[in-house]
Amino acid sequence: MQPAAETLRRTPLYDRHEAAGARLVPFAGWEMPVQYEGIREEHLTVRSTAGLFDVSHMGEIEASGPGAEDFLQRVLSNDVSRLAVGGAQYSVLCAEDGGVLDDLFTYRLDEARYLTVTNASNHEKDLAWFRRHAEGFDVSVRDAQVDYAMLALQGPDARGLLPVDAPPRMRIASAEIAGVECLVAGTGYTGEDGVELLVPSDGALAVWDALDATPVGLGARDTLRLEVCFHLYGNDLSEDRNPIEAGLGWCCKLDTGFVGADALRDVQPSEKLVPFVFTGPGIPRQGNAVEPAGVVTSGSLSPCLGVGIGMAYVPADTAEPGTPIEVDVRGKPRSAEVREKPLYTKES
Repeated sequence: MQPAAETLRRTPLYDRHEAAGARLVPFAGWEMPVQYEGIREEHLTVRSTAGLFDVSHMGEIEASGPGAEDFLQRVLSNDVSRLAVGGAQYSVLCAEDGGVLDDLFTYRLDEARYLTVTNASNHEKDLAWFRRHAEGFDVSVRDAQVDYAMLALQGPDARGLLPVDAPPRMRIASAEIAGVECLVAGTGYTGEDGVELLVPSDGALAVWDALDATPVGLGARDTLRLEVCFHLYGNDLSEDRNPIEAGLGWCCKLDTGFVGADALRDVQPSEKLVPFVFTGPGIPRQGNAVEPAGVVTSGSLSPCLGVGIGMAYVPADTAEPGTPIEVDVRGKPRSAEVREKPLYTKES
């Protein structure tokens, strides 16, 4: 259940969204722009030029101190010891039974200082998890969410809109934009080149205005990520699913001893998360049943491909690309086919 409208949080850019005519909706306790001109138009803008997202609802947790690396090695699934200063790394946060608590990006800002970006809906849970597991490590865990607004400038022209040189993919660096000291990361959630900016909250307006890019809402962010098969927590990932069946075994380094590693060691998934494309009419939605078995976790009309696309958990023996499936859309069986990731490429 969403909180009452008067209790929803607003980002520092709320007035800009209102002035731009955004449709604002409750999202993970925040009042966020879902679209401005329209999801399809904004989606295609990001694919063809560049668009600017306000993703300040995301959370941040800072871990610092001599034991920070060992601590993060314990709570995050990837091998944090391989994360160089100025680097970025994707991982999942697992419960003891291997269920996924969240998926996150961690940036190494200094030898003993790390910043982890959490999903908005999971931030408080993640923070409590970090603090619970910090005991015994020489590490300080701090809620940094109030420190930062977060912007994402994505698209083939994104780097050209920045007044500074941006770091390459999977790197982060400090830079001054519009007189504001920012962290600029070569990461994103759209499948396009671009950056994510961690900006002091009181400097967000100045940076937003200086970038002067087309604003894009969370609706297009969802269709963009789905075309390239990036997971969405709450849809494709949950505490009831493990990262192996979700296709995230690549970021689970079992020998590092992270929480949940023992439970994952011998997992032979009976179901797998697969991308699919409709071979006829229809638009899949989360919760649609898959025949002969399975369930859609994410679904939409692809603005670039012009057909219904989605991701679904299906029996492992029907997970091979090319396998025909049927999706029940409001009582109507729709023909689909399991495909390789990503569903969209520049050559599509």
